[in-house]
Amino acid sequence: MTNSLGLRERRQSVPVAVGDVVIGGGRPVVVQSMTNTDTADVQATADQAAALARAGSELVRITVDRDEAAKAVPHIRDALDKRACGVPLVGDFHYIGHKLLTENPACAEALAKYRINPGNVGFKEKRDRQFSTMIEVALKYDRPVRIGVNWGSLDQELVTRLMDDNAKRKEPWESGCVTREAMVVSALENAKRAEEIGMGRDKIILSCKVSDVQDLIAVYSDLAARGDYALHLGLTEAGMGSKGIVASTAALAVLLQNGIGDTIRISLTPEPGGDRTREVVVAQEILQTMGLRSFTPLVTACPGCGRTTSTVFQQLAEKIQRHVREQMPHWRETYDGVETMNLAVMGCIVNGPGESKHADIGISLPGTGEEPAAPVFIDGKKAMTLRGPRIAEDFQKIVDDYVQRRYKRRDGKAGPANTAAGAAPSAAAQ
Repeated sequence: MTNSLGLRERRQSVPVAVGDVVIGGGRPVVVQSMTNTDTADVQATADQAAALARAGSELVRITVDRDEAAKAVPHIRDALDKRACGVPLVGDFHYIGHKLLTENPACAEALAKYRINPGNVGFKEKRDRQFSTMIEVALKYDRPVRIGVNWGSLDQELVTRLMDDNAKRKEPWESGCVTREAMVVSALENAKRAEEIGMGRDKIILSCKVSDVQDLIAVYSDLAARGDYALHLGLTEAGMGSKGIVASTAALAVLLQNGIGDTIRISLTPEPGGDRTREVVVAQEILQTMGLRSFTPLVTACPGCGRTTSTVFQQLAEKIQRHVREQMPHWRETYDGVETMNLAVMGCIVNGPGESKHADIGISLPGTGEEPAAPVFIDGKKAMTLRGPRIAEDFQKIVDDYVQRRYKRRDGKAGPANTAAGAAPSAAAQ
């Protein structure tokens, strides 16, 4: 069954509470991210976690790889709490998670969720014992876990077993199919083991991450069909820049369109000096452009052509997009529903007025050879025309005034008096 947007009905999964955030159970898809600082550096990690939270990351995962990192976790939690940043922290454990959690109870308590990789939790009898230890700690502190299978660290003993079984088939599967099956089996078998120890399904999230788009779609489609656990989506090692963005979008959009996925993370490699929060923005934009959630006002802008040889519309679109993102932390706390606002910045008269009328606020800038005037449309009607050198500043003020007029304040206080067109234009507007 699909809705009016063509989205399939969401797969029903068991809801899992991670702090105050609920994953699955039909709730909105949750955005999360991960720090790339040394967790032992309390200040740097708290700073980045806070920045990710401000950008919209609803969960932040941190690496807990050694004793110094484990000891730093409660201090990071304290530092965030002092900033009134309540974002839940997820501990990412590999190899010695059982040891770090048992020897650092303050760390175990400060974390809202533990990520366990069954491919490197141990071998043979140690694997079962060490996995059980982590589950028991989670039960002690009433914490959920993500059992996160990864293509690059898959349980080789399980792979060998399934390869041997495959060799006995009359029509053996291709090796890639066997590997995908091993990922699904690993996730489900370890989830079952956690349940046998005493953990409920409402404390278990599963993931099966690979770096190939088609493999990711195949493995999650299979995993989703074989259980009702909440699912964490992500294309691991997606890459840098446009490649990482395109690959992640291609894979996750297909799964989300089919109703699969309860929380997502976009694993982008930051460019040198790049901003870690970029992956949060990409995750939000995937969900918002698909109509699944609203995070920030969208700016529609034309790509430009021979009619728009001026760069004015490009500069204005960039300024407005930046301004909206800078204002969103304040707007989100102050106004109800502002994230659904649509803006349009168009470069000429061909599609400019039409697109502007469809937006809440739109401006159609003059193209090459056109009259040097920029009509502004508010709620589908022409409200004014801007002229002169301060069109960008005037339009930005119109947007700010519209937000104050249109959206109800969360604190119940009255906003500024309404203006006839939703904003007070400058002297350059007619």
